[in-house]
Formats: sequence, C-alpha cells, structure tokens
Amino acid sequence: MTDALSGGHVLVRALAAHGVDTVFGIPGTHNLEIYAALAAHGVRHVGTRHEQGAGYAADGYARVTGRPGVAVVTSGPATLNAAAAVGQAYSDSVPVLLVSPGVPLRHPGRGNGLLHETRDQSRAMDAVAAYSHRVTSVAEIPVAVAQAFATMTSGRPRPVHLEIPYDVLEERGRAAVAAPLARPDLRPAPSELDAAAARLRAARRPMVIAGGGARDAGDELRAVAERLGAPVVTSANGKGALPDDHPLALGAGLHLEAVRELADESDAVLVVGCELAPSDLWYGPLPVDGKVVRIDVDPVQIITNALPDVALTGDAALTLRELLARLGDAGPTGRSPDERAARWRGRKDAQAAREGEPWLWVVEALAETLGQDGVLAGDSTMACYYGALANLPAYAPRRFLYPTGYGTLGYGLPAAIGAALGRPGVPVAALLGDGGVMFTVAELATAVQLGLPLPVVVVDNGGYGEIRAEMAARHDPVHAVELPSPDFPLLARSLGADGVRADDRETLRAALAGALTSERPTVIHVREKGST
Repeated sequence: MTDALSGGHVLVRALAAHGVDTVFGIPGTHNLEIYAALAAHGVRHVGTRHEQGAGYAADGYARVTGRPGVAVVTSGPATLNAAAAVGQAYSDSVPVLLVSPGVPLRHPGRGNGLLHETRDQSRAMDAVAAYSHRVTSVAEIPVAVAQAFATMTSGRPRPVHLEIPYDVLEERGRAAVAAPLARPDLRPAPSELDAAAARLRAARRPMVIAGGGARDAGDELRAVAERLGAPVVTSANGKGALPDDHPLALGAGLHLEAVRELADESDAVLVVGCELAPSDLWYGPLPVDGKVVRIDVDPVQIITNALPDVALTGDAALTLRELLARLGDAGPTGRSPDERAARWRGRKDAQAAREGEPWLWVVEALAETLGQDGVLAGDSTMACYYGALANLPAYAPRRFLYPTGYGTLGYGLPAAIGAALGRPGVPVAALLGDGGVMFTVAELATAVQLGLPLPVVVVDNGGYGEIRAEMAARHDPVHAVELPSPDFPLLARSLGADGVRADDRETLRAALAGALTSERPTVIHVREKGST
C-alpha cells in the first residue's frame, strides 16, 4: 500500500506505472486534482484547444508508437466533445484512454443543476468505447487503470473511458498500484494451423489481404507471402505492413476494381487482421467465398463480413510464425509469383492513378519530401481517400494515419500533432481539405505553442467536394456544400504559424521542405486543379 494520496495522485501514479509519460487535454474545474499530480509523477501535459483535438492527438500518438494514447478532459461537455475521437479510435482499433471526472458519488439521481451535470455521462461514452467504467473509491482507481490497459493492449485494441467522480479525485486514501499485466500469447489450435497450411500449400494462385491487425507482424507477413508467392494488398490501416518496394506488394486500396479481379482469380485468400469492412471495400464484398483462410485476434471479427473456410484466432505475428513452420521450406507452387504480382500491381496502380489524378501532384510532392520514414496524417477528404490512400508509397506500418471507418472530419491536424510528439525527429505532415480543416483549425495554435515543424497541406475545392458530387449524381439540388474559403495563409499567421500558397508540384515541394525545417507549423494552401 502507498501512503494516503488523493484520487488524482493515485490516478497519475497508476498511469505512470503503465508507461504513460504524455497526456493530451484541457484543465477544467473538476479535473484540477489530476493536473496537480502530473509533474510529480513525470507526466507531460500537452494542452490542446478543444477536447476533440485532445482525443485525436492521443489517437495519432497511439498509432505511431503502438502504445496507448491518453487524453484527460473535464466533465460533461468536455467529455462529450471528445466522444467523436473515441468513436474514431474504436472504429480503427486504436488504444486510447479517455479520463474524465464525473458527478459526485452522492449526487442526486435526477440531478440538481450542478456545473457540467450530465444525466449519465458514462453510459453515453459506453456507446462509443470498448467500455466506460465509473470508479467508486480511491482504492479502485489503480485497478480500473490496469483493467483499461489490459483491454487496450491485449486482443483487439479498443479505446476505454474511465470516469472518476470528482469528489473521489479530491478524496485521500491508500491504494496499491497494480503492475502492468503481461500480454498473453494468443495462438490458434494446432489442428486449425494444420488445416490452414494444407489449404494454402495446395493453392496455385494465392493472395494475401493485410489489415491493421498485421501492422506489428511485418516480418512474419513477408515470410509467409514469399513462401506462398502471394501478392499482398492492404487496407488503409494495414498500409505499409509489407513495404511497397517489395516485389509482392500491391499497396493499399481494397476498394479498387483490380483488387476485386485479383480476388476472383485467386484460389486461396489469406486475410490477416482485416475487417473486410464496407468502409474498406466501398463497392460491396469481395468474391472470396469458399477460399478464405482468416487470421484475427478477435473471434467475433473472424466471422464478420466474410466466413472463413479456416479460422485462425490468434495474434497475427505468432499465428503467421506457426503457419510458416507448417508450410515447410518448399517454394510457391504457382509459376513466376513476382511476375504475377507485378502484373496486378500495374493494373491496380493504373486504376489508383486515374481515380486520384487531380491530387497526384500533391501526393508525389509529399512522398518526395517525407521520404521512407515520414508520417502523413490525413483527414476524411478526397485528396486522401482518392489520392494518398492508394498512391502514396508506404515502406513501414504506422506511417499513414487516416480516419477510416468512422470517417470523422478534423482528424488530420491534431493526429499529426500527436504523431510528431510520439516520433520526435521524424518528418510528419498533415493533409486536409478546406472543409475538414475548419473543424479543428484551432489546433494550429497548439502546434505553434509546441514549436512543431509541421507542414499542414490544405487542398481547397471550395467546399464539401464529395458531398457535392454525390448530390449531383443523385440529380438532387446541389446546395449547402459551397464554402467560401478563408485566406488560409493569413489565418495561419494570425495563430502564429507560417502560411504560404502552392500552385504546382515544385512550389509545393519547396514549401514542404521549408516547413520541415521551420520552428513552427506552416499552412500550405493548395487550390485543387479545376476548382474555382
């Protein structure tokens, strides 16, 4: 047991014991006891300008580091402001812990008008997180933190909300801080591995689909793909799991018709840690019935969106390692696997280039400037999902941050801030649309305060371009989508950042290079070709 400490100090001590050295958030009346404890336990606080920004920054930090990101906000509206970020983390399987105060333990059940009073804050957050837990004593706080980290770091990562009544934060008590739990080895049954190996050995035209669950299994994924001679295509979250310069790598873009055609041609499809979700596929399920071997740590997901012929429930790296041992030393059974992969890569790249043509020059400039180790944080914008998703090369996982399933606007800028803090010294850039950037543009002030050399590329098509196109395709009246753009460079300068315009690839490349050597963020305003 420790000496008697306030609930706030016990919380921060427990976070520090789990390796937390950075939290994102905003102080408020009800969470000050948490803030009072941060410095004493060596935890850095990064202040954002909005709670949604704190959540997205924690998400970006988690995606690039592989460790849980933590956001601390106050009660009521602050917690609900962060709900969209928690929902995005849930959708993309990102370990984010949101901590917020709640109404006191003995607060009237039907309320009495207390500041920030919310009828059932925990229930609201439970709808978008893996779970929301309200603690009831100081002694319970470190247990709740250990439980949250166990959830976030074992099995499929999901965000957790921890609510601590603010009288418990102020109350003093003794509490033992639980040590971090070891991550269990999750391996499929030997019989399942044998069946999968037999199915894959017999295939002459196999392919591999890798999702976010394969991000930390890159070596094993490469070895199995090479053994099978199988081309590998990834989801947005799996981008870079197999480096794009590998002969078998097709890159990201599960929605492209070439991927559908490849799946149809293949006689076995190994799916590793991928949802095969509608938000990945866009145009309906892939033609994979009767030929799927599926690896997933989540036993629910393994039968969702596509029923496998062989289901391997377990950690991707461990499972692939076991599978490789059973595949033996012989090479692929099909002929010229590199040639097959190159043919499909050519078809897929041609389709991706046609789809992303208006933004290719932007993507190419970003690729040249960021290099092989750089990180791009994108928003839910046409320049990302048509442009960067399938056209930006990725040479390692955790380099492309994109709000896939939930599709939140405003994600890219604060996520880039979190990424820059999670991987200091690595080039990081944000790619946003003129509509989405306005959701969290205030976080430019956060980046200025931190002195981040962060290029923020704003591709401007004068409004919500995707929705405008959908309205037109439906033959509906096109309205409510035209947004008169502010002077983005001037807006940047008003917040203490630099601001420039770029109208071509060379100008953009120079602006990006300059931004990465600056002492502050730089907004680079790009007018989309053909827009007015």
